[in-house]
Amino acid sequence: MATDQRAVVAEAVGLCKEFRDFWGRPKARAVNEVDFTVRQGEVVGLLGPNGSGKSTTVKLLLGLLYPTGGKVTVFGRSPRAVETKREIGYLPEETSLYQYLTAEETLDFFGSLFSLSPADRRSRISQLLEMVGLAHARNRRVGEFSKGMARRIGLAQAMINDPAFLILDEPTSGLDPLGCREVKDLILTLKKRGKTVLITSHLLSDMEDVCDRVIILYGGRVRASGNLNELLTVGSETRITTPALGPEAIKRLMTLLRGELKGETFSVDHPRRSLEEFFLDVIAAARRDSVETSGASGDGRIARYLSGEEETSPDAEKVLAALTREPESPAESAPASIAEDAADGEKERQQERALEALTSEVLPDAPDAGRVPEPAADAAKEAELADANAKLQDLLGGADRK
Repeated sequence: MATDQRAVVAEAVGLCKEFRDFWGRPKARAVNEVDFTVRQGEVVGLLGPNGSGKSTTVKLLLGLLYPTGGKVTVFGRSPRAVETKREIGYLPEETSLYQYLTAEETLDFFGSLFSLSPADRRSRISQLLEMVGLAHARNRRVGEFSKGMARRIGLAQAMINDPAFLILDEPTSGLDPLGCREVKDLILTLKKRGKTVLITSHLLSDMEDVCDRVIILYGGRVRASGNLNELLTVGSETRITTPALGPEAIKRLMTLLRGELKGETFSVDHPRRSLEEFFLDVIAAARRDSVETSGASGDGRIARYLSGEEETSPDAEKVLAALTREPESPAESAPASIAEDAADGEKERQQERALEALTSEVLPDAPDAGRVPEPAADAAKEAELADANAKLQDLLGGADRK
């Protein structure tokens, strides 16, 4: 067998994780001597029943847990290194987001954690919301979302940084069949770009559609692993698929098979579509008929930056617009900033006049702090004071005479 020369993205050697109680006594060995390798461009499924160690293995890959024994590396580094985390996108099993942020604010927050520029964040947010079918709900709070819609926004946040290694824990949980199909299409698109995807799921049919290899855990150990085609091919049986045959052709075929098989059991029937295929055809027909819906309404298109399509940068667009713009007259070509500054200044003056009018209505008798008293007012006050002194002197003089 030829050796796979692709770069190793994640590797575990003798990986162990043992949980202990308060007194340090062993309580459970969730992962026990696990070895596996995930290479660039692979879609690998991590399978197993509840309690088999899938979620613990994922947390070890993310650096959220320390291994008790063995070694785990991601991109050749420790999973806890900041450089490693920049290259990882993670969708947890339970979507936990800030309930009072809108869908747009949620993606903007996660984009800022990766130090994306405001322009990149705006571009990616619009593409992701379109991709997951939530463009119409971009200003709704996440706390108002249904489980399926919250799952979609969680998937969008996992890809805001265009990760090289995407870890999806039950990605289709809570999604309708249409959403499941879109997630699988997204995974296949990322694979074409050379991205690496690790998926855990109990929906084996979904895993079969997208995975190159699977790793099956039980009791914390790897019980089986390998390429899906090699694991699932039944070499002891043969299946022949032909276009629809007439009754005479079927009769001759049956006679031939009976002679060749010599009494062994065989069957001849028509192929059957999957329920998923039938469901998707019904939804596609409804969309062609322009049937309205208030639910998720993505068109299945992948975000441009995730599919690897080159985009025209804002600076390039400005240069292109400047080159293709028709010449303007001197009057028309006056700097727009001057007109804008004049409009802003006029707006500020109007606001100041309105504030002065409002103040004079509310406090009509309030004195002006900076106004100098008028001489006439001072003279009147002095005359009143002199008159009062004279009357007081008369009263005091009359009392002395008595």
